[in-house]
Amino acid sequence: MTDEHYMKMALELAKKGAPWAYPNPLVGAVIVKNGRIIGKGWHRCCGENHAEINAIESAKEPLRGSTIYLNLEPCSHHGRTPPCVERLVSEKPATVVIGTIDPNPLVSGRGVATLKRHGIETRVGVLEDSCREINEVFFKYIRSRTPFVTLKFAQSIDGKIATATGHSRWISSEPSRVFAHRLRSHHDAILVGAGTIAKDDPELTCRLVRGRDPLRVVVDSKLRIHPDARVLQDQARARTLVFTTSGHDRKKIKVLVDRGIEVRVAGTGQVELSSVLKELGRRQVSSLLVEGGAGVLTSFIRERLADRLIIISAPKIFGKGTDAIGDLAVKTVDQAIPLTVRRVSRKSGDVIVDARFIHD
Repeated sequence: MTDEHYMKMALELAKKGAPWAYPNPLVGAVIVKNGRIIGKGWHRCCGENHAEINAIESAKEPLRGSTIYLNLEPCSHHGRTPPCVERLVSEKPATVVIGTIDPNPLVSGRGVATLKRHGIETRVGVLEDSCREINEVFFKYIRSRTPFVTLKFAQSIDGKIATATGHSRWISSEPSRVFAHRLRSHHDAILVGAGTIAKDDPELTCRLVRGRDPLRVVVDSKLRIHPDARVLQDQARARTLVFTTSGHDRKKIKVLVDRGIEVRVAGTGQVELSSVLKELGRRQVSSLLVEGGAGVLTSFIRERLADRLIIISAPKIFGKGTDAIGDLAVKTVDQAIPLTVRRVSRKSGDVIVDARFIHD
């Protein structure tokens, strides 16, 4: 078998850690000796053993002379767990094959250097693009200390997120809605604007799938949110954080605080989305799902704050209605916001486009 074959196995193992490993990276490990897999593991949950340790402890025999495959460089610093590279050195494998270097300044290159210093053959760059892709959330968060931002919305095939009367339930199919809830469960937080709360009164939970509920974030410059809104209920299940401006109504804030809702100020006339992202980063929110409405989605794109775009297009035509994206001041085609389409899939007739924004 080739290095690429075993690295693909490590990547598949790594995916099992989502979303419980966040804000840590997704890492899988495969141990091969004499052509046989003798151990494998992945990082199951933040604060628990890393993939390397789980693989080592699952091994059926000593690791001396083996080859270990990792999609990410092993850590070399003390965090919630001891440095994995020290355990690797003590086990004396012959070779460690690494997909990509860890961008964390506490690790970057140090794990590889330690392995080489102890005479362990180390190869880096096997399936590097795939290894970077699986940890795009971690790479963005560790470099910027702000979350990886995904915009998601369902639309008619002619680009409307509601009819001319504002009706929008349901544009997409039930399988697509299950997909959307699974997407929620893979993000640390989910954000909507006050308009969406007023119009749809969403819960913003993952009730259609098994998984964790994200932190619920509401952007509400004038604190229009009604105290009985569903997003403010059941705080034991999913917490809610409201961002408003310095011109807020103190009486309204007291009503929310008395109900156990945290309110933060981020801006004066309007909520500053860049400040929201910085605050979420300070709370170790590494991934944010933005579900609307159109004004919020447009602002994230206009301010170049989004990383990923997921559009669920239903085979329906509305004609006049609410545009998914508003004015971006694009006057000529060459001024359009560029995207790279990562994948296209289908759910019961709906077409799902998964793309990435291209940033300079």
